[in-house]
Amino acid sequence: MFRTWSNALPADVEVCPVQLPGRSTRLTERPFTELSPLVRVLSQALCPLLDKPFAFYGHSLGALVGFELARQLRRQYAVNPAGLFISASRAPQISHRGRPIHALPAEEFIAEVRRLNGTPREVLEHEELMAIMLPLLRADLAMYETYVYSTEPPLNCPISIFGGLQDRTISYSDLEAWREQTTASFSLRMLPGDHFFLNTTQPLLLQMIFQDLH
Repeated sequence: MFRTWSNALPADVEVCPVQLPGRSTRLTERPFTELSPLVRVLSQALCPLLDKPFAFYGHSLGALVGFELARQLRRQYAVNPAGLFISASRAPQISHRGRPIHALPAEEFIAEVRRLNGTPREVLEHEELMAIMLPLLRADLAMYETYVYSTEPPLNCPISIFGGLQDRTISYSDLEAWREQTTASFSLRMLPGDHFFLNTTQPLLLQMIFQDLH
């Protein structure tokens, strides 16, 4: 999803996608099912690279990862991102709504995943591919649904929030509530599209991110 972002941004912005266990060339590795252990591993892996201004972008579950990673780096190394870019995610202090789906039987689970509209139809209808993807999808949703927020002081970096105008899972007030998590500047923009608007409005999204970085 993020492989082509470098092509659309100026040369002075380096895009470093994080490939987690269970994906692509790490397909055989066990995926994380809890957020805290993942954040601890990420902070150790990324810290040597953070000797220059850096920012985090996270979409949906990735938003919570980026947020908690910023807090972990502040606690552990006293470093802060130059910006936090969040899309399609409720503010962390808002509890998860709706029933958990990560442990549903396969048929019900696939129906819920289809409703979320984030997995290509070709994948959902490919039995062998879905057998590979199901554990990863369950793991991601387990991380999201079992996340527990703990109160800490707000971050001191700017937070830029993006939402989808047709996203029926995340409301405007869910996005606006991120304002509580920073003492610096805050912006909220709504873009055309559903929960996965970053796929359909990528040029506009990247333009806005670059503007905020500068």
